[in-house]
Amino acid sequence: MPAKDYAAELEKIKSFLTDFYTDSDKGGKDFKYGTQLMKIAHREQIALTIDLDDVADLDNELVDAVVENTRRYVKLFGDAVHELLPHYKEKEVIAKDALDVYIDHRLLMEQRHHQEGQIKDARNRFPPELIRRFEISFKSRSQEKHMAIRHVKAQHIGKLVSVKGIVTRCTEVKPMMQVATYTCDLCGAETYQPIISPSFMPLLMCPSEDCTVNKSGGRLYLQTRGSKFIKFQELKIQEHNDQVPVGSIPRSMTVFVKGECTREAEPGDHISITGVFLPLMKQGFRQLVQGLLSETFLEAHRLVKMNKTEDDEVGAAELTEEEIKLVAEDDFYDKLASSIAPEIYGHEDIKKALLLLLVGGVDRTPKGMKIRGSINICLMGDPGVAKSQLLSYIDRLAPRSQYTTGRGSSGVGLTAAVMQDPVTSEMVLEGGALVLADQGVCCIDEFDKMQDSDRTAIHEVMEQQTISIAKAGIMTTLNARVSILAAANPAYGRYNPKKSVEHNIQLPAALLSRFDILWLIQDRPDRENDLRLGQHITYVHQHGVQPPTQFEPLDMKLMRRYIALCKKKQPVIPESLSDYITGAYVEMRKEARNNKDMTFTSARTLLGILRLSTALTRLRLVDVVEKEDVNEAMRLMEMSKDSLNGQLEHQGRAQTVTDQVYSMIRDMVPESSTKFLQLADVMERCTSKGFTPDQVNECIEEYEELNVWQVNTAKTRITFI
Repeated sequence: MPAKDYAAELEKIKSFLTDFYTDSDKGGKDFKYGTQLMKIAHREQIALTIDLDDVADLDNELVDAVVENTRRYVKLFGDAVHELLPHYKEKEVIAKDALDVYIDHRLLMEQRHHQEGQIKDARNRFPPELIRRFEISFKSRSQEKHMAIRHVKAQHIGKLVSVKGIVTRCTEVKPMMQVATYTCDLCGAETYQPIISPSFMPLLMCPSEDCTVNKSGGRLYLQTRGSKFIKFQELKIQEHNDQVPVGSIPRSMTVFVKGECTREAEPGDHISITGVFLPLMKQGFRQLVQGLLSETFLEAHRLVKMNKTEDDEVGAAELTEEEIKLVAEDDFYDKLASSIAPEIYGHEDIKKALLLLLVGGVDRTPKGMKIRGSINICLMGDPGVAKSQLLSYIDRLAPRSQYTTGRGSSGVGLTAAVMQDPVTSEMVLEGGALVLADQGVCCIDEFDKMQDSDRTAIHEVMEQQTISIAKAGIMTTLNARVSILAAANPAYGRYNPKKSVEHNIQLPAALLSRFDILWLIQDRPDRENDLRLGQHITYVHQHGVQPPTQFEPLDMKLMRRYIALCKKKQPVIPESLSDYITGAYVEMRKEARNNKDMTFTSARTLLGILRLSTALTRLRLVDVVEKEDVNEAMRLMEMSKDSLNGQLEHQGRAQTVTDQVYSMIRDMVPESSTKFLQLADVMERCTSKGFTPDQVNECIEEYEELNVWQVNTAKTRITFI
């Protein structure tokens, strides 16, 4: 490979920066980099991002050279910009900070004391890093694909690479020294030390001409005010699930972010990073511990938030008139709901409820008290009714979401864990699934399989929307403004209609009342419905798309943007509707009392109706709640309760007294291997519940004849067979 003439490359870069233009809408020329250089000269802009697509229009070889040797070309572009800036400076710039004043004063002193023909020592000259107040970064070419983290290897060291992943941890932004400034205690000369590695050895002896000639041995002292610091942040990114091979665990990569790229990402964001892949050389004791191994990191040039599934950036563009017209038709509510998981047959009302969960209600804070706006939904149903599929679709559709299962997550994994920061070695909090899904959705599958101790961690999140922590000397409250979508199976695997709702659900009332909608999905055999479901499933299996319907389901990207537009609305409930809602709530309480309703009706139910109605109003992009919104919210509530109470007519024969006594005895059997009961205990339990001893004896004899259990001759013990 022939040696590069970097002087010629510098001239080429200068001509590119000054001459590159695009055609503007008005027919003139738009000098893209010229206008940015003018802003940099007047201190209105700091970061200058060079788009490699623009460089490719001028010279493809230069693009290849930039990708292959990025750090050298960052320096060359910096030199070119520094030389061009005086030509673009049209007015004097007012000093903005202490460093500006320092630089102006130094240049003035330099001109005053510098004598003709005097050669200045290299270390006493101003290093370019100190004088320059701009940052150069590169944007990779648009046709370049993102690499998986595990595919970034040794051959990419020093090259420009683009990776995408999810941010798992980010440190605080801290100042990092870029140029250390020292003053001599004898001659007063300033000495500068540019720092390029993570650690540095401070200079001790003054290298100026006065001290070396006189051999006075002046000592150097670090001047913090005169040194230059830049913002520094460390991120940890982890590869997406779809990039992980079977049987492997996700890989992580350390990213160093400097300057204007800091504070661009939060934990839980899906981001794309363009940067230089470099080895991290440790020094001193850490190098001894590390031995011959070297760690690697990515020095970020450009950091962009991404959508979760596609390779496109998060769309900040407003919806066009045509797109709003496409969504806002007469039956737009049904259309949006049907566009959620169109491959799944039926469940129309459940999809409507999930749509409202994505949009969310409005948060209210009357005098410091907080009333949540996020909607929580629990789907409970028989196996094979597509609960987990609905959850995974919502996880893909929501811009911010976390998916976890009951058995695979602990209470600490859901809330926050105390970890030791590898950089600073101090104890820090690392957010769990609920914190990472802040202002998004947290989908919890197999909710019934969670341990009770872990499930209690969710109680505070579901109502107060915060997580309070007092661990390892850290006392704080984290925000977890999250909607929880849980899926669970009934207690016995399938819903047993002969049992009460409490027996089937077996979740604490404190938790159930926090769900705005508890939906029971039963798998009842029905010839017509089974036929349509079977045809739907086979069609999806053959063609990979849902069968043709009366309208085309909306695209996922369009739905995301429409939901983001809905969330900007802050609807209010008018005075005229408050009496209507109050009356409806009183009626619901009365019905629950009269019908011995097994579901829990409390003031939270009223707040749930208000949340659902404001979400429906947001969906219509208006600012005032109407009566139809309240009616639809109450209809969804009633449908969810009907799903719980609607199985009463399908119970078959009514339970006799003997059946009731038998179920009570059955519940008394310990879960251990011993399957016998003392007859005296059975008689005491049953008589305390209001049954006569004759009814109990009749039940025991009847089931003994059926060989369900055996009674010993002394009539003191029942043994189950």
